[in-house]
Amino acid sequence: MKSDPSQKSYTVKEATIKLMQFCAYRDRSQKEVETKLREMRMIPQACEQITIKLMQENFLNEERFARSFVRGKFRIKKWGRIKIKQELKKRNISAPLIKTAFTEIDDSEYFTTLEEVAAKKLNLIKEANPYKKKQKLVYYLQQRGFEIPLILQVTEDFKF
Repeated sequence: MKSDPSQKSYTVKEATIKLMQFCAYRDRSQKEVETKLREMRMIPQACEQITIKLMQENFLNEERFARSFVRGKFRIKKWGRIKIKQELKKRNISAPLIKTAFTEIDDSEYFTTLEEVAAKKLNLIKEANPYKKKQKLVYYLQQRGFEIPLILQVTEDFKF
């Protein structure tokens, strides 16, 4: 691999400051920080040193990231628990932290959101056959990460 002369090299101090700004912009996972450090071509010892400093100064906090991620994906993107959990796993968030982060979603708010998403999508599905219409709705809600038992509970009240 050739070194790119246009690629800037950073001192540990410069990289730390850059990563502090990166983490201050929005909550980041440790994996995102490690990826950024690799892009900056930092050596492993420097990466570890910078990551520890970010954690000590609370720029990097996995629990805060997980909670913020769950809140945002649920309230803004209207994702279900399954999809959110998969995305957190992709970011190497541990199962206990994922469980803790899910306390950010109120069960009644979750069910209400599922009903709203389902009702909105049902109005957009252009299908005459009621069976196919329900099938398309259930598939869509699954793609959004909602659980099958809840989907079936919500859709049984709809007129197809």
